[in-house]
Amino acid sequence: MSKKIIAVFGATGAQGGGLAHAIAADPNGPFAARAITRHTDSDKAKALKALGVDVVAGDTDDPASLDAALAGADAAFCVTNFWEHLDVVREGNQAAAMARATKKAGLSHVVWSTLEDTRKDIPLTDKRMPVLHGQFFVPHFDSKGQMDSVFAAEAAPTSFLRAAFYWDNFIHFGMGPRKGDDGKYTLALPLGGAKLPGIWSGDVGRCALGIFKKGPGAAGQTFGAAGETLSGPEMAAKMGKALGIELGFYDVPFDVYRGLGFPGAEDLGNMFQYQQILGDAFYKARDPKESRELNPGLLNFDAWLAANKDKIAV
Repeated sequence: MSKKIIAVFGATGAQGGGLAHAIAADPNGPFAARAITRHTDSDKAKALKALGVDVVAGDTDDPASLDAALAGADAAFCVTNFWEHLDVVREGNQAAAMARATKKAGLSHVVWSTLEDTRKDIPLTDKRMPVLHGQFFVPHFDSKGQMDSVFAAEAAPTSFLRAAFYWDNFIHFGMGPRKGDDGKYTLALPLGGAKLPGIWSGDVGRCALGIFKKGPGAAGQTFGAAGETLSGPEMAAKMGKALGIELGFYDVPFDVYRGLGFPGAEDLGNMFQYQQILGDAFYKARDPKESRELNPGLLNFDAWLAANKDKIAV
């Protein structure tokens, strides 16, 4: 029996790469991965080819290029990368292009990696967070969430996947421990006393594979992806133990974090405050138990730290 082809957007990135690698690691499974990328000769594309993944050209900024990229596929994983360009309009156009292309191609199932449109939970008249760009609280959330209706109405049958905070940010995004002038180490995040659902980015793609295994009957459903939900002090204690250092936690005031001045500081400050405001509702949307049902190999924070402690700068 021939395998069903899952076309994977973002296959050289974190989420799509996790899905492509998970499919390639299961040669007896029902699926074959087709990586769609703008750069078919990149090192990451070549690495996928070496795993036996079919790599084809496609550019979500060029909707016409997606017809050939999706031809003959059965399903597709759709994801965008706001942080590549920090452009809400461009991200929306990319999402719409993917959505419409999947329906045009006659696919049976789509998994759309999305996030909440925060404005559905908190009106823009709320004064607890600043409004950004005149119309958003959390641009990288809202730009995806507002496209859910396009996937629901104009795409092939779609399941929705919402990821948690990437633990990879402790390595790549400057969110790791800092050593103070007193020689003490501190993990600093703006949590407002709330807990934080987190996940290894590669596990998001593996959770997506679990949704594809459910089949088109999962269309219309929303799934969360989280490995564990922890408080700031709990994360600091676990990270300190893994790194062999005494690590304290500082809960940065939201306004202070928004004022740090790096690209996206206001966006992320609002993101953390939105999570704190929603509280239990945000946690329930990212239930590690549900995620583990989709992805039995799901890493918790201790397991992620064991595999990545040498990559965390101290």
